[in-house]
Amino acid sequence: MKRRLTCISCPVGCELTVEVESGQVISVSGNRCGRGEAYARQEAVEPMRVLPTSVKVIGGELPLVSVRTDRPIPRRLIPQAMGFIRGLAVEAPVEIGQVIARDLLGTGASLVATRAVSRCGRPSLQGT
Repeated sequence: MKRRLTCISCPVGCELTVEVESGQVISVSGNRCGRGEAYARQEAVEPMRVLPTSVKVIGGELPLVSVRTDRPIPRRLIPQAMGFIRGLAVEAPVEIGQVIARDLLGTGASLVATRAVSRCGRPSLQGT
């Protein structure tokens, strides 16, 4: 089976053709660099994504804090990850880079805060 992909590894955006048989990549064409080939091989077999979302904050000046995984996770696990994340809540204050959850669903990825949230009535030290 042949799949067509647009490479996102660099700004060139090569149009890739990936031939896959029995879950194995047979060939990649259309790439102008090795990064494109590596991207196509990964995307065709197990697509990976960084997951940006938000987590509830208890006692914060904001009700939510933005978070993201510190590395890509398998795309197929995103619905399950979101189910887990919906059940999370973190106490204010929250600092940028604070780990909210480690080893999300056994992927090795941590869920980290991407902004600071102060306690109600207390200004943030790291800006917003």
